Amino acid sequence: MDGTETNRRNCASTEQQKMLDSGGNQNGSKDRVTLKKEIGLLSACAIIIGNIIGSGIFISPKGVLDHAGSVGFSLIVWVLGGGICALGSLCYAELGVTIPKSGGDYSYVTEIFGGLVGFLLLWSAVLIMYPTTLAVIALTFSNYVLQPAFPNCLPPYIATRLLSTTCVMFLTWVNCSSVRWGTRIQDIFTVGKLLALVLIIVVGMVQIANGHYDALEPQTAFEFIKDPSVGQIALAFLQASFAYSGWNFLNYVTEEVVEPRKNLPRAIYISIPLVTLVYTLTNIAYFSSMSPQELLDSNAVAVTFGEKLLGVFSWVMPISVALSTFGGINGYLFTSSRLCFSGAREGHLPYLLAMIHLKSCTPIPALLVCCTATIVILCIGDTHNLINYVSFINYLSYGVTIAGLLYYRWKKPKLVRPIKVNLLVPCSYLVFWAVLLGFSLYSEPVVCGMGLVIMLTGVPIYFIGVQWKNKPHWISSAVERATYLGQRLCYVVFPQDDPSEIQPLTEKSEL
Repeated sequence: MDGTETNRRNCASTEQQKMLDSGGNQNGSKDRVTLKKEIGLLSACAIIIGNIIGSGIFISPKGVLDHAGSVGFSLIVWVLGGGICALGSLCYAELGVTIPKSGGDYSYVTEIFGGLVGFLLLWSAVLIMYPTTLAVIALTFSNYVLQPAFPNCLPPYIATRLLSTTCVMFLTWVNCSSVRWGTRIQDIFTVGKLLALVLIIVVGMVQIANGHYDALEPQTAFEFIKDPSVGQIALAFLQASFAYSGWNFLNYVTEEVVEPRKNLPRAIYISIPLVTLVYTLTNIAYFSSMSPQELLDSNAVAVTFGEKLLGVFSWVMPISVALSTFGGINGYLFTSSRLCFSGAREGHLPYLLAMIHLKSCTPIPALLVCCTATIVILCIGDTHNLINYVSFINYLSYGVTIAGLLYYRWKKPKLVRPIKVNLLVPCSYLVFWAVLLGFSLYSEPVVCGMGLVIMLTGVPIYFIGVQWKNKPHWISSAVERATYLGQRLCYVVFPQDDPSEIQPLTEKSEL
């Protein structure tokens, strides 16, 4: 930590001591105000699976098939997409146990490349990436909940926005109240969404057993609906990547994981193969009952599947999707708030966001910022272009982070690493990443260019807000007063770090 951040923390020490003396901590230094470690292996797996399985598997099959051009090739894209996520997650497992800080990509890039690169990732994530993703999932939730009330038309615009906002605010309150409540919701709804996908898979397997697999026969499966191209294949992978996004989210809450150096990699090894298997079988089940054209014509693949095969029980599908997205909103709120928390702790965001509640030990200011940003995006209206920008920025951040792993190996070769993946793993991921990103730029130059512009707007913000040390006194005073007011309103203080958990590993000594 640099001297500036130390000074900033010292500025808040008086206010914090007042709060401690006023009844928040009657035992003085005997009680530590820290992030609670309540995420065991099961909850860790639930966070990964719950964040990956959101609305994507119910929406993306249409886009993957459209760009892949055939049933067989779309299934290959789903399997390879899971394999690429597995390669990336192995790299993140090494980074997570080597740099065991919450914040994921941002914390690793800041540690490896320095403040500016880390800030640009943080800026794009806080400004657009996570609020947009949360808004899209919340809108999917509200559309499916309201659909039974409006069977012959789309739900009203105002109704979907109000329900989405209510859902986000309710889950923000839950996560502000207790880490345990947030993780329990994640556990329960992860099981629920897996059961919904298992239902689709079982019904699909019954269809196949009854001989309904015409679209899956090799001579039919590889009949291309349209001529394939490398650019279209790249876009098919981008569509699949939307359904797989969230595979790195456990790294955002590393400091709240019980024994992170053991449970972080274990959760990754369990969750990614499981999700890949479920996704592939789900798509096979879709094709057992729907022709490629029917799938392309459907606006809600899972609902169409239910209407064709479940009869009077077709209502199960929209409810299952709603439950799935509800759990997804909770997972994104839980993890993205920790990104704000980590950024503020490094001095890249207002340091009020690095504080936690004195009793519940939850990052209330960071959660409120995530909630507010999501509601603003919901009020904007059209989110389709924002989704495209988000996908590009997301993939860009993955590549920069994994390139950082290679640079860190070269920069600190003697550092003790509990997990050390073969160099072929990050190199293979980066080759795929470069090809995919290159063809995406070629196919959608405007969308990708806007993604880069959004990220680069953070450069002047970084130099004005972070690098400019000698700000006028009135600005510093205003920030201190606002921080003090925020502390009193939210009843928050800086957490005490546990050195045994967040300090990077030491280097090997030469004999």
